[in-house]
Amino acid sequence: MGKIYLIDVTNRDGVQTARLGLSKLAKTMINIYLNEMGVFQSEFGFPTTRHESHYLQANLKLAEMGILQPIRLGGWIRATVEDVERAYSLVPSIKNLNLSISTSNQMITGKFRGTKSEEDILMMAAEAIDAAKSHGTETIGVNAEDASRTDADFLLRFASVAKEHGADRLRYCDTLGYDNPFTIYEIGKMLAKEVGIPIEVHCHGDLGMAVANSISWAMGIIDEGQDAPS
Repeated sequence: MGKIYLIDVTNRDGVQTARLGLSKLAKTMINIYLNEMGVFQSEFGFPTTRHESHYLQANLKLAEMGILQPIRLGGWIRATVEDVERAYSLVPSIKNLNLSISTSNQMITGKFRGTKSEEDILMMAAEAIDAAKSHGTETIGVNAEDASRTDADFLLRFASVAKEHGADRLRYCDTLGYDNPFTIYEIGKMLAKEVGIPIEVHCHGDLGMAVANSISWAMGIIDEGQDAPS
């Protein structure tokens, strides 16, 4: 039977909230408290952002010293070769990355303004994973942004390409809080069965369903015997 792991994104997604600012010390203390609580991973920041590099390196050093153990510290970057290279130029000791790219037609059309196709998205993700592997990244997650509005067949192709290139896990992002407990259970169960790797979920609460959706997602993943980081 698969297991459920908790992933906290306060120090990454949380600080993108309007009027919320956290000092580097506050972020470090959050990581310490999360570790004491038994949280599996802290998505502790953006390794491509120069002003965060000292904080990120300091926390990775705390991990090396055993202070931030066993929690895993993961960085969030866009799924581009350029972001991978910049991350390792600013934070050479980073070991865990989540590579993120939009997968829904709405996002691909709107964000990339018609310059990218679904095939381009697959290629960008694959190249970014390959680049991260070349730097010795220990664990790689690939995020499907706006996964809940993504065509199921393309989402499966995206997940399969990620696995083929060595991704350790997929993240299903309900970016607009679009999903419900019934649909998210079914799509999670399908992906877990067909792809066969741990699949994370990242739910937004626009309609107040984030907790219910996360629990339902975990049930679908566990029912297919995969780990469900949430």
